[in-house]
Amino acid sequence: MNVASAFSSLTKDEIKALLDGGTLTFYSVARPINANLPVDRSVVLVAFTFATPAFGAEDGEFETPSFVANPVKATHVGTPGFARATKADGTVVADFSAGPGAREIKFSEVSCSPGDPVKITSFKILADGDWPERPDYYNAHPRDGYSLPQVP
Repeated sequence: MNVASAFSSLTKDEIKALLDGGTLTFYSVARPINANLPVDRSVVLVAFTFATPAFGAEDGEFETPSFVANPVKATHVGTPGFARATKADGTVVADFSAGPGAREIKFSEVSCSPGDPVKITSFKILADGDWPERPDYYNAHPRDGYSLPQVP
């Protein structure tokens, strides 16, 4: 979890409480290096609305999120890479890694297709900075004239 600076002093439980009635929006690429920056060069794949309360009791190392609906129909095609969580008023709270592999949020599907259901199957909050991506991939934009990070 990468927490927005306004909420960096809060505990994990306090952050989870902020998400009551909020939104968990999934994107495919171009995750900002922190939750204070806007998302660019990525469309919304799918968005879930948290119920109130947003989380139940933890189940071991996993969270028990509560959504208004799960599954939700995808709006665009792509493979989820990260999710941005916001309060009910739209204030950004945190970013979470998502998708296949060593991620915080996992799905029953590997990718999204418009109109197809997407279901969250597990949610595990990792400490800030435990993202599986290499730091030099943050804000990488694969496009003409922009070189991708090179392995040293």
